[in-house]
Amino acid sequence: MSGIKNQIVVGEGEQIAPISIGDGALVVIAGPCVIESEERTQRIARGLQSICARVGLPLIFKASFDKANRTAGGSYRGPGMEEGLRILERIRQDVGVCVTTDVHRVEQVGATADVVDLLQIPAFLCRQTDLLVAAAASGRPVNIKKGQFQAPWDMGAAVQKVQDAGPAGVMLTERGTSFGYNNLVADMRSLPHMAKLGVPVCFDATHSTQLPGAGGTTSGGERAMAPVLARAAVAVGIDALFLEVHDDPDHALSDAASQLRLDEVEALLAQLAAIHRVLPPQHLSPDA
Repeated sequence: MSGIKNQIVVGEGEQIAPISIGDGALVVIAGPCVIESEERTQRIARGLQSICARVGLPLIFKASFDKANRTAGGSYRGPGMEEGLRILERIRQDVGVCVTTDVHRVEQVGATADVVDLLQIPAFLCRQTDLLVAAAASGRPVNIKKGQFQAPWDMGAAVQKVQDAGPAGVMLTERGTSFGYNNLVADMRSLPHMAKLGVPVCFDATHSTQLPGAGGTTSGGERAMAPVLARAAVAVGIDALFLEVHDDPDHALSDAASQLRLDEVEALLAQLAAIHRVLPPQHLSPDA
């Protein structure tokens, strides 16, 4: 698994400029946790596009059409696949950004791959062989979130499943590790360990601040810690940064306690871009 890092490229067509992950740039993957409405999702996407253009960082927009792993059965899950993919396709065309979303079942992969530029595998499903193989076989690159229960080096098996099934490439995302009950810890040592697998590495700064199930029927979170963790991860050396962003996070229908405010993201990304200029991700090499 060790050796030269394999870059992945997302985006295609005249409207969308390709984005290479793993070539030295710091790529931002950001958006609301879940699609709440087309108007709100469009507004957040346009806001993030403008912010990333000003700070000089490439953007992949993320929003989920279905949150299949909500704490409580009655929690809002999203608009569903058909409507959610329609909204994401409109954002891709109208805003002109690459888009990504997560898939939870094999039967979701084909239709989703027809719309998005990057398929995301949720952390709880990072070992699901059929889902990984189907995602890889779709022809889209795959972003696997490391399970909260997984050691970073154990993600090599998931990477191999994707690499054996499809040529488009794979990346890994750190999103925190279970630390006792209702808590996560972000171990920065996982980033160079996963880089040794020879794939691009992303850090999820907002999910890493979650307090799973701490709200009883919802997950809690420590939003104020996300910028701290993001600065640390960029300094360690990462290829991409994942942020959940909302224009009114306190009233968000999912992950209200951990999403960042849209109007506060530009200052953070400007800081991160400055850190990245001093410490680009090449120093997080597979031999680190």
